Amino acid sequence: MNQICKVLIVDDEILVRQGIKYVLDWEREGFQIVGEAANGQEALNSLPALQPHIIITDIVMPVMDGEELTRLVKRDYPATEVIVLSSFSEFHYVRSTFQNGVADYILKPKLEAGSLLQVLQKTRERIPELGAAAAGVQPEAAPQRLDALLSRIISGYRLQPEGEAFVKRQLPQDCFSFLGWETGQTGTAGVVSVDGNAATAGADNAGNDADALTAITAAVTGELERTVPGLVQCIIHGGEPNAALLLVNLQEEQWPALLQAVNKLAHALAGQEPELRLTLSRSFGSLSELAAVYQESVLKLRQYRFFMPDQVLLVYDELPQREAQLPKFNLTQFTEQLKRQQLEEAFGDLHQHVDALSRQYDGDVFQFKSFLGNIIFNVTNQFSHLGELEEGKYGLFRAIDEAGTADGAVRILDHFLARVMELTSSAAPTPGSNANMAKLLQYMEEHYAEPLSLTELARHFHFNPSYLSSLFTTYNQEGFKEHLNTIRTGKAAELLRAGEAPISEISSMVGYGDHSYFCKVFKKYTGLSPSGYRRQHYGQE
Repeated sequence: MNQICKVLIVDDEILVRQGIKYVLDWEREGFQIVGEAANGQEALNSLPALQPHIIITDIVMPVMDGEELTRLVKRDYPATEVIVLSSFSEFHYVRSTFQNGVADYILKPKLEAGSLLQVLQKTRERIPELGAAAAGVQPEAAPQRLDALLSRIISGYRLQPEGEAFVKRQLPQDCFSFLGWETGQTGTAGVVSVDGNAATAGADNAGNDADALTAITAAVTGELERTVPGLVQCIIHGGEPNAALLLVNLQEEQWPALLQAVNKLAHALAGQEPELRLTLSRSFGSLSELAAVYQESVLKLRQYRFFMPDQVLLVYDELPQREAQLPKFNLTQFTEQLKRQQLEEAFGDLHQHVDALSRQYDGDVFQFKSFLGNIIFNVTNQFSHLGELEEGKYGLFRAIDEAGTADGAVRILDHFLARVMELTSSAAPTPGSNANMAKLLQYMEEHYAEPLSLTELARHFHFNPSYLSSLFTTYNQEGFKEHLNTIRTGKAAELLRAGEAPISEISSMVGYGDHSYFCKVFKKYTGLSPSGYRRQHYGQE
């Protein structure tokens, strides 16, 4: 049999990638899709592991476009052939990529099975190691592969009767579920083990993510095989470079054992690969539900991850209770507050709404990002006389669009709002000059003896910590920690002057758990040690 020609698809639109994947019966024609990527950088990172013969790439993409990808591929992987996808409006880009050694191009409006296959076959003839195909020998029909057939079912295609029969023979049990996992973009390679079963990830630099993913896959499949007897597993290829998807087939009574095994895996592997995240779909009893469960469970869990990035394992049947539907944000009132220069009130109300919005894990990611971008647009428009805001807004739109988590997107908004407050302040405000700050300062005065932190204070007032920090420094000459120390040392000084409490107890009375640290801070703020201060000021209360 001739060697299969391996293909990598690169396009930032998932619908385009799906269309390319299922426009051909790839393996019957002698090709295999080994992966897909949403931009040039993802594709470049995956090359050491995937080693494709041909890359089909879009031109205009975020992070790294097709032109730059082509240049780097032909520099570092000269044997890899590149086919460019483009629209008519991008054809001048296509001409420039030919200078870097592109094999051919396909216009997106003309993308259909016949023309794509013709370009692929022509490009395959350029690859020396696929010499049999280059000599005109027709590839033999590839044997059916379970993962390829499952991918077609997931995408809504109906299999031929022989394909359906093959899948049912391979997956004979009465219960199914999807288990997915992904590593961070900067995951570190290392040893991944569960109960002493180790798999080693190789390279430290290029291919780190691929090596880590391979090691995790080996650990996951090995542990499930060991703990759930008779379980059938099938890795479904062709996903994102740093992600994997496994279909598991088991007896219905084994479902609790699978849940226990997955929870154990999540706990064990996350300790060694901190950026690892796992998802488990709901269980279902028929292959006819495969596409529906993938859409409603697998893809939904991936979306929920945006709002819950710290949850190592998301199980569809164990999701937290959904938040109540939020009332629509009053943009008219917000705009009026901006016009009246009531920024503290406007931004305070806004932040409470955004904080609640970010807790709605089943919210639409696109709508969430659009809301933040719309706020930036409205604020910038209101203060259009401030050139810095106008010049920077498009960079902020792009940064929010590329944010991988809700918290990350909110931090971008927070920094923007803090900068607006700085630019619009004609004079340094006095401490407590707005209602929010007055409440914060009063709370600190009343709770200074407790283990206060910026995070705890932010949670109590429903603020984001980064926003609260910016707000605090804007309206006070001291930062949060410095102001808390000022309050505590002031209260300690009162107790020392009164002379009733032992010095050894005063530190805990004003909120310091470590006596030596209290002494150090007190001397920094007063110039005297607690004992020296008492000797000098005793009886002045």
